[in-house]
Amino acid sequence: MSYFVTGTDTGVGKTLVSCALLHAFAAQGKRVVGFKPVAAGCDEDDHNEDAKQLREAGTVHATYGQINPYCFPHPIAPHLSARHAGSRIDFSRIFASYDELAGQSDEVIVEGVGGFCVPLNEKQDSVDLVKQLDIPVILVVGMRLGCLNHALLTMRAIADAQIECAGWIANVLDADMLAMQENIDTLRERIQVPLLGVIPYQSQPDAREAAKHLQLAPLVKEESDV
Repeated sequence: MSYFVTGTDTGVGKTLVSCALLHAFAAQGKRVVGFKPVAAGCDEDDHNEDAKQLREAGTVHATYGQINPYCFPHPIAPHLSARHAGSRIDFSRIFASYDELAGQSDEVIVEGVGGFCVPLNEKQDSVDLVKQLDIPVILVVGMRLGCLNHALLTMRAIADAQIECAGWIANVLDADMLAMQENIDTLRERIQVPLLGVIPYQSQPDAREAAKHLQLAPLVKEESDV
C-alpha cells in the first residue's frame, strides 16, 4: 500500500507526519520508504531537508535521487521554482521513481509539496498527481487559528476530485490555541473519515515521538480488505 500525505497548507507538518507514519509502519515489521516527488528549497548539495528526513526514516535502501527526483533551489511554489531553475516537472519521471520504490517495499509514504491543489507545471497540479498515482490521501491539519476552513475546503477538494481519503491527522502547531479540543471535535463531526491521531505540540519536532500518537488500525483494516 501507499499513501499520499497532503496538508491544509505549507508548513503544517507533512514531513513530521510522513516520517511518523514510516516509523509506525516499520514498528509493525513493514518494509517502508518515503518519497518526496517534488521539493522546493535545497542546500548546496541540491538536497532538500524534508527529503533527507524521509530517507533516514525509511527501512528500504534507496538513493536520494529515487526519493526526491525533483529538487529546486528556491523555496517558492514548485512550478515557479522549476521555471526559475530552467526546468519543468514531468510526471513520467516521478512515476518511474515511485515504481522503483514500490517494488522494494510494503509501504510507500508519498509526501506532497505545499497544499493539496498546488500547481506542479503549466497544466497539472498535485491533484492530478494523486489521481494518476491512484493512492489514498492522508490529510494533515495544522491545528491553529483558521484550520477549520482550510481543513474543510481541502476535504471538499479531495471529494470533488473523487480521491479516496484514508484519514486525517491533527498536528498541533499552536500550543496556546483557544478551544483546541472543540476545534478537533468540530472537524471530527464534519470529516467523514477516521481521525488517525492528534500529535501534541513539539518545540523540537520528533517523528519517533509523534509516531506514538498515531492510530494505524483503520489503515491496517483498509489494507486487509483490499
